[in-house]
Amino acid sequence: MYNTTAVRYARSRRPSDQPGLIWVQMAAALAGGLLVFLFVLVFLSMGYGLLYAGRMFPGITVAGVDISGLSMEEAAVKLSNTLTFPYSGRIVLRDGGNVWVTTPAQLGMVFDPVATAELAYKFGRSPNPLKNLNDQLNSLQVGIDLPPVSAFDQRMAYTYLQNLAREIDRPAEEAFLTIEGLQVTAQPGRIGRTLNVDASLVFLNAQMLTFRDGEVPLVILEQPPAVMDASLQVEQARRLLSAPLVISLPNAGPGDPGPWAFQPEELAEMLVVNRVPTENGMQVRLELDRRKLGPRLMILAGSIDRPAANPRFIFNDDTRQLEIIQSALVGRTVDVNASIQAIEDAIVTGQQNVPLVIDFEQPLVQESTTAAELGITELVISYSTYFYGSSASRLQNIKAAAEKFHGLLIPPGATFSMGEWMGDISLDNGFAEALIIYGGQTIKGVGGGVCQVSTTLFRAAFFAGFPVVERHAHAYRVNYYEMRRGGGYDPGLAGLDATVYFPLVDFKFTNDTPYWLLMETYFNPNSSSLEWKFYSTKDGRVVTYETTGPQNVIPAPEPSIRLNPEFSKGELRQVDYAADGANVTVTRTVTRDGKIHFIDKFVTYYQPWRAICEYGPGTEDPEKLAERRGICQP
Repeated sequence: MYNTTAVRYARSRRPSDQPGLIWVQMAAALAGGLLVFLFVLVFLSMGYGLLYAGRMFPGITVAGVDISGLSMEEAAVKLSNTLTFPYSGRIVLRDGGNVWVTTPAQLGMVFDPVATAELAYKFGRSPNPLKNLNDQLNSLQVGIDLPPVSAFDQRMAYTYLQNLAREIDRPAEEAFLTIEGLQVTAQPGRIGRTLNVDASLVFLNAQMLTFRDGEVPLVILEQPPAVMDASLQVEQARRLLSAPLVISLPNAGPGDPGPWAFQPEELAEMLVVNRVPTENGMQVRLELDRRKLGPRLMILAGSIDRPAANPRFIFNDDTRQLEIIQSALVGRTVDVNASIQAIEDAIVTGQQNVPLVIDFEQPLVQESTTAAELGITELVISYSTYFYGSSASRLQNIKAAAEKFHGLLIPPGATFSMGEWMGDISLDNGFAEALIIYGGQTIKGVGGGVCQVSTTLFRAAFFAGFPVVERHAHAYRVNYYEMRRGGGYDPGLAGLDATVYFPLVDFKFTNDTPYWLLMETYFNPNSSSLEWKFYSTKDGRVVTYETTGPQNVIPAPEPSIRLNPEFSKGELRQVDYAADGANVTVTRTVTRDGKIHFIDKFVTYYQPWRAICEYGPGTEDPEKLAERRGICQP
């Protein structure tokens, strides 16, 4: 029973396993058939290879040259004879209408027929049998055209293109104007061009690899100029040169300088064309050469510039108010750079009349300012010097110099420089020739007598108690500076003189009070005197001083009588006067409210001075003549 049952069970399962077994059997059959088929194909391929052993497979060409069935040697010879492209080929390089024709060999190409034959023979003979089968079928059915093997020395091509660049490249040229006399012409701009060697080399390489003649477009980079057209500026230049350019002072009043006209011929010499950046790029701009225009405007500024000047007053002792004697002056300065810019802007807009750009400065004191506002309430000091016997020219110089300080105001805390307010001592400014001390001798020069004014100011500041910042004594004692009122001399005044020779020698003092200081000067030719007044507010200072008087006196040297070729025969004149040398020390003590404010000393060293007489050529016995006249005597 057991065996029978087992048999029955095995039999009962057999029908259900039949489909799977069939599929396995079918797959095995197909795999076996495929293997047989591939084996057959590989066998055929190997046989095909044996059939063409040592020869090229059918259908193989190189650059269109059929080398089917040829040995490598035969193929190399045929390719060498047939593919002469490196030497006979033509590569055309084009830049618009410009054409350059060359050969691949000149560009660095060298053809290798042996290597090409070897490459062709290996086609269909790789280690991969399936690939070989595919290559053999393709060459047999449709044919295979292989590229030739060549070497390409790109350095030669690069050099060739660089040489072309020398012919092609050109810089961008800006539009410009030419001005000859009053004639203006324009030259338009030109676009710059540059051969892009690297990009052109890429296209050249691709063409030569085809082993066929062809044209290579060169890659050109263009650089447009910043300014292409200047025709508008031509019209501007012509319009500018058609009439004078007038420069004027804005709001000019009576007595103001100007206007000034630049004639077209002058403008043409200064006219330049510059390129300037704008919102839309660079533009041509007509300008006047600043190197030429600037100095011209500086010259104009010399007649225009002026500092602000306070009004000048006198103090009315009765009303205790200020009375104006000279109006205030608004300061003005030419802004040269801004004026140049204004002129350039006017040229662009076609204007022929241009106002200068002026910086204005208001004076510190207005004409309506009161004495109380300035702290001027009373006379602080009045001091006079005398100059009996002065020549007419010396009197003229004293008067001219003193007038420059009449009505001047000195701010609180300011240091006053006499030289700065004196200005130029010249004949044009009202001064005359008189005796001056210069170069160690007394000679005739413009401004002799001005030191009478500086000495008077020094003594006014001295006795008013103001600090003296700079003071210089004369080289020798001058009798004018030791004169008393009514005549005679006071040796106690020695050492209280001051000389000015600006800018080398100056006299300065400081208004060290919180009040403004008003100066008044009064020249009186009838009494041969100069009075200097200070008006302000007294602050309680008191001045005392001590003087040593002349010490260590050195007698004057013996007189000198000498020839002067410019004098006439018989003419004899004393040109210098004797003075004893001496040392003088003056000590000043300034107190305020019973306390010492400051103490200062003025030490003076006077040189002994020789009397000198001069006579003309041919004068007989000038010594006796001087004795008879009582001059130049010991």
